[in-house]
Formats: sequence, structure tokens, C-alpha cells
Amino acid sequence: MTGTRSSVFDLPERLAAKAEPALIARDERHFAEIARSLERSVAELSAHLDAVRKAPGGIGRAAMDRDTEVHRLTGRLRALRRFGLDLCLGRIVGEDGEPVYIGRLGLTDGDGRRLLLDWRSPAAEPFFAATHANPMGLTSRRRYRWTGGRISDYWDEAFTADALEQHAALDDQSAFIASLGSSRSARMRDVLTTIQADQDAVIRAGSRGALVVDGGPGTGKTVVALHRAAYLLYSDPRLKGRHRRGGVLFVGPHQPYLAYVSEVLPSLGEEGVQTCTLGDLLPEGAKARPEDDPEVERLKSTADMVKAIEAAVRIYEEPPTEGMAVATDWGELWIGPDDWGEAFDAPGPGTPHNEAREQIWEELAAILADRLDGEVPPELLRRSLQYEEELVATLHRAWPLIDAADLVGDLWSVPAYLRTCAPWLSPDEVRALQRKQDPQAWTTADLPLLDAARRRLGDPRAARLEQRRQAAADAERARMARVIEEIVTAADTDSAGDDSEGAVRMLRGRDLQEALVDQAALPTADPDRLAGPFVHVVVDEAQELTDAQWQMLLARCPSRSFTIVGDRAQARQGFTESWQERLERVGFDRITVASLGINYRTPEEVMAEAEPVIRAVLPDANVPAAVRSSGIPVRHGTVAELDTVLDGWLAAHAEGTACVIGARGPAPASLRVRALPPELTKGLEFDLVVLVDPESFGEGTQGAVDRYVAMTRATRQLVVLTAE
Repeated sequence: MTGTRSSVFDLPERLAAKAEPALIARDERHFAEIARSLERSVAELSAHLDAVRKAPGGIGRAAMDRDTEVHRLTGRLRALRRFGLDLCLGRIVGEDGEPVYIGRLGLTDGDGRRLLLDWRSPAAEPFFAATHANPMGLTSRRRYRWTGGRISDYWDEAFTADALEQHAALDDQSAFIASLGSSRSARMRDVLTTIQADQDAVIRAGSRGALVVDGGPGTGKTVVALHRAAYLLYSDPRLKGRHRRGGVLFVGPHQPYLAYVSEVLPSLGEEGVQTCTLGDLLPEGAKARPEDDPEVERLKSTADMVKAIEAAVRIYEEPPTEGMAVATDWGELWIGPDDWGEAFDAPGPGTPHNEAREQIWEELAAILADRLDGEVPPELLRRSLQYEEELVATLHRAWPLIDAADLVGDLWSVPAYLRTCAPWLSPDEVRALQRKQDPQAWTTADLPLLDAARRRLGDPRAARLEQRRQAAADAERARMARVIEEIVTAADTDSAGDDSEGAVRMLRGRDLQEALVDQAALPTADPDRLAGPFVHVVVDEAQELTDAQWQMLLARCPSRSFTIVGDRAQARQGFTESWQERLERVGFDRITVASLGINYRTPEEVMAEAEPVIRAVLPDANVPAAVRSSGIPVRHGTVAELDTVLDGWLAAHAEGTACVIGARGPAPASLRVRALPPELTKGLEFDLVVLVDPESFGEGTQGAVDRYVAMTRATRQLVVLTAE
């Protein structure tokens, strides 16, 4: 190897020209400054974090501020410890000749001089976006490749004639193209240093409305989606400090995909993004099975069926039509139909059904208290009314607490109920949706309806918990009032009314009494971190979402701020509309479409065989143009050759991953070889892909899409094995 062990550069002999001091001496000096700054920053952050953790927690806003600061310091410290000098991605040089170093995070020295510029800052944009056609004021750009904490290669690009003379080690091959042939692993590799100009433009686009990132296989859609999430967390003021919930939600197609991309956002210094699949949004999603009947799935997947949930709940919100006499300790009171109607109108818009019943009860008590001309406090009357069994029973019949699972299950088991709530369904469709055995044997098509029901109803357990919380809070206030009264009495006696500091008056103040109630000791429900609302939602493989599934996500992001990533040609159920038409239909209003048309991943040898597969069913498919060749032709054989293919590849390649797609047999023995069905390969990539009996994937659009997706997972070699 060239260079000493103390050098940041660890270049192989074949790159000896790049190790010349004239080319790297300035970088060496700068990296030494970064190393000193990193050591100082880690020490200072650690001390500050320890001090904040040892400080009193406080209450209310103070406790929240302390928690936010602990999270900020912990995240920053974890990011600095995760990397070393490899925080640096590269450098750019402008017309002034001074290099600016770009990093995963920003970093300054003890004097406040900028050592690393955060890649998401506006000033760092030329590092990604500058081209020879538009150099954006740059004279040169350098990108580093890090291996084991040291630079194993770097690439220079010159944008002016003068810069050519200053860089004797210019490469014919760009950093990006060079990286495409590197071996894959079980996690998505780090590609931040090689983000391309077309991708960077999408990453840095504004967050208002819905941005559609449309692109075929290998165009970097997933890369763009992940880096855009990190960029928005840095640049969008609405997302600052929203680390616990309400920030960014990232939705992927399946669990293998989430495992594959799990390291990307932490490597960008962002750990506050909530990631999930659609099934993760509900507890029932873990056991939900696919819907067997395509027609039933179609009926359940419409936005109209989601709206039927509202009608289903409204049936249980009809006020009694007959009056009743209520006996109280202060005389008999009459509740008429108009009183019931007024009470039922009391809950505000958007109040969940189960939470609204307590508000109705409060309104009833207030109406009856008015009949007593204010002689009885409403709280006292309300507690008295709780013992009136007929009144309580009447309210519970007219406005019962409902579980979401019971509500949706009734739609699939009571035909008359379904016809009432969804009158557009034909008799045959109503019969098709009925379940003769277990109406709560949930399928994936049920999840949007369960989600809508849960949002409309609220959790009945949460409603009961709120009642217990309120009762506990009342008891605590009463206890604190007695304690304060004893303190005030003692103070009046001891000081003969001397209250120069105003302490006694403060104790009598209601705000202080409220502050003394220990809110942390009151019963609370566990927060649902995926319930939202979120400021921004990123959806990958969005072409697969049904109208009903879109409602699940729109309900979690009222601002309609989305990044929607997908490829119409990869929709297993077909996608005949435009993105604009589909998204407007499901509820979006501001829609921008950005297209990615260059396939950076899949070799042209593979694309030459994959393109006819998808064009046979979708002639207008957006098939991207491959920019490189692997030099390895697609191999064809029979299923009997599977073991031979895998053994040969493993023997010849010490690194990389392979995937057998479509195999029905046992999982391969090697940890570097996976076996997946085609529907679980979206978003993934492998050095070698072996398709086993691809014709068994199915017919029509779905079968063709599955074959096309499976073939384009390959980054080096594709092998197609047909049945004998």
C-alpha cells in the first residue's frame, strides 16, 4: 500500500499517482483539523449531556424542553461516534480557489471556523448538482471513497481549464459509475457521495403538496426517498424538534425492504423518522392474510367503502325520541327529545365517538342544572345522575361504546347493516362480502376499514381510562386543596398575617394548585407513534396502494405533504391512470411529478431481456435507459442447475449477495444467498439474481410485472432457470 499508517489516505499501488503530496497534502492537513474538532466535540457533548441528565427534570414545559435537549444531544453524539473522518464526503472548489469540505453533518473548530458543511445546506448543493453544462460556480470537485475509516480512492472532476492543470490524477471514470459495480450486502450501501444531479434536484424540492418521484427500476427512487426524508428534517422549519411523533413517516412495501434500508437514515444523522409498512399501522396487520377473492378485495379497496364507516357509526348516534322523568335529590326533572338532541350535538367536530359520550353526559348535567336555577353545582348533579340507572341505560343504548373490530365485523356478518351503510352495493356484492364463519378473520383489505373505524370511534378503553384519569385528577386536586388550606391556616397563625413575599396568596392561586397536581402519576394510555398526525409522509412503491389504503395515509397527514415514489409499470394490479388522475381521485390537490429516466443499477445486458417482458403487457411502460454494461450475458438453464449455479457463483465471488426468486424449496445454505417470492423483492438489489421457473409467477399483468421486477433486481448477473 502507498502511504504511511498515519495517513488518512490508504491507496493501493495501482493508484500511486493519486498519492502524490501535491494532490493530497491539503486534504491531510484539513483532516487533522477535523480529527481534533471531533475529539473536542465528543468530549464537550458528553459532558453537556451528563449535566443535562443530572439536572432536575422539572414539570410541564420545562420537562419537555429537557427531554428535547437530551434527545438532540444524544442523536448528535451518536452520529459523531458512528463515523470518524469519514463524516467527510468530498470537497468543492469555487472561483476563489478555497476548498469547501462537505460532510454528513456540519462541524466547526474551536474558533467557529467551518470545517465541514452539512450536505443538506444550500451552499453544499453544487457538490451534488454541478454539471459540466452548469458548473454552478465550481472549478473542481473531489469525492472520496472510504474503506475502514480511511480513503481507499478518490475522484476529481475539473470544470475549468485551469483546474485541469491542478489535478494530475483525473479519472476517466466518474465516482458514481465506479461505485455501481461494487458488491451488494444485506443492507443498502452508502451512496451519499454519489448522488447525481437529477436525484439531488428531487431530494431538495419543496415539501408543499405531493411530489411524485416516478422512475423505473434502478433509477434511484428509494435512494431519493430516504435522502429526501433526511433533507426535509434538516431544512423544513415545520419538522424541527418533531423527534417523538409528528415529524416524518416513511412507509415501505414489506419488512425485507425495511430491513434492507434500515441503516441509511442513521448514516445520514437522522434517527427520528418513523418507518413502517401499511400493515404496521394497525395491531391487526401483523396477522392479516391476503384476501383470497379478487372481487372481494376490489370491493373493500374503494374509498367509498371507507366512507361507509361513517354511516355505520352514525347509526349508533341517534338521540332518544321520547322524554323521561329523572328523580334527583333536588326533585324530579324532565328530559325531553329536544334536550337529548341538544346534548347529542354537544361534541365538537372530529370528536371520536367513544370520547364524545362523556361530553354528552356533561351537557345533560348542565341542561338539568339550569332547571334548578343554578342552586346545584353541575359537577355535584352529574355525580348524582350517575346513579340513575334508567338514565344511564338510555344513554348507553343511544350512544354505546363501540369497538372498531366489532363494527367492521358486523358489516361482514349482518347483511341488512351492510346494505344500510353501503347502499350502492348490489345484492350479489353484499352476499360476496359476507363471512359465514369468523367475521373478524382479518385480511389486508380489511385494514383500511379498521383504521377508519378506529379513528372515527376512538378506543373505548381510552374513553374509560380518561374517566379514571379525570376522577384521579379530581381526587388529587381535592387532596392538594386540603394540604394548601392547612399550610395557609398555619401561616396565618404563625405570622399574624405577615405575607410580605406573597407566598400565601400564591398558594391560594388556582394556577399553582393545578401545577402541584402530579400529572405523571395519573393513568395514561400508551401513545401510538404511528397514529400521527405527521408533517410529511414518504411512500415507496406507491403504485401498489389502493384508494382505501391511501385514506389510511391521508388521515395521518392533514397537510397533504407527501413524497410519493413509484413506477406505474411495476404495479401488480395494473395502473392505467396517470399519477395526477390517481392522486386527485384519492384526495390530493397539489401534485408535482418528477421523472427519473436513467437506470444506474441494472446492466444493459439484463435490461435488454427485461424490457420485452413488461412491454408485452404495458407498451407505454417507463423503461429507463441503462448507463453501464457488466459484460456478463444473461444465462439460461433448467431448474436442475440451481445448486450448480449458486455453488459456482459463491466459489468465484468472496463478496456480494445473491437471491433465488420463485424457489419453492428450502432456503439456501449460504448466508449470502436469499430466497424470496417475487412480490417481496421490490426495492431490493443483489449482485446475482436467479429466477426459478418464472412462468409460474402467473399470467397477465401481475405475472409480467413480477417477472420484470425480479429480473431488474440484478446489479451484475441474471440467471433464468425454467422448468424441465
